[in-house]
Amino acid sequence: MIILRQLLTHSSGIANHVELDSFKCALREKWRAKENPFPPEALIAFVLDQPPLFKAGEGWYYSDTGYILVGLIIEAVTGHNYYEEVTRRFLEPLQLTLTAPSDRRELPGLAAGYLAPDNKLNLPEKTTLRPGIMAWHPGIEWTGGGLVSNPRDLVVWAKALFEGHAMEGNYLGTLLQSVPISSDDHDTRYGIAVGIHENGPLGSTYGHGGWIPGYCSSLRYYPDCGVAIAFPD
Repeated sequence: MIILRQLLTHSSGIANHVELDSFKCALREKWRAKENPFPPEALIAFVLDQPPLFKAGEGWYYSDTGYILVGLIIEAVTGHNYYEEVTRRFLEPLQLTLTAPSDRRELPGLAAGYLAPDNKLNLPEKTTLRPGIMAWHPGIEWTGGGLVSNPRDLVVWAKALFEGHAMEGNYLGTLLQSVPISSDDHDTRYGIAVGIHENGPLGSTYGHGGWIPGYCSSLRYYPDCGVAIAFPD
């Protein structure tokens, strides 16, 4: 049995569809589709014949597929579209005006990203066809990523989240309850969608990195200093 917290902390043992050859092959063939070629159920289907990576709760491995399952759970429980919930609960109350769902090709203000011409996914070298129009549909990320943002909003989000103001109630203890990512690394653990690094030069840090083809970013919050830093690469 897999519980929700195990999905959220990547300790479920579910394989990551993004890393499977079957997904990469399908993406190479379908990225030109006008609409999203991989809705959530299609992404989950890639791992259905995969054995568990480990027994649930007894290991750690990053799995976008687990977060796709979380997205389906959110929609089943709320009865609403996932992006409607994100907008209503977080983007609007926190005035994250530079963050929006990346559920369509047209993303105003999006900077172009670049890939190697011989990238393994056979995606175009430039991520945009013209300013703000992606060459492929970013909806394939869904709850494995699925938002377009910038450093300003990421910093505002980090301050709100890690200082206890992003939601009602005292949620930080639950958020930061963590699991080890490796038996060899005692200073790094993983909470609910947050990497926790201990014993850095400025104390502990909370944060996350992320990437999709052509883009990557990193966010760090330093609780001892009350400072958040975000940057794209």
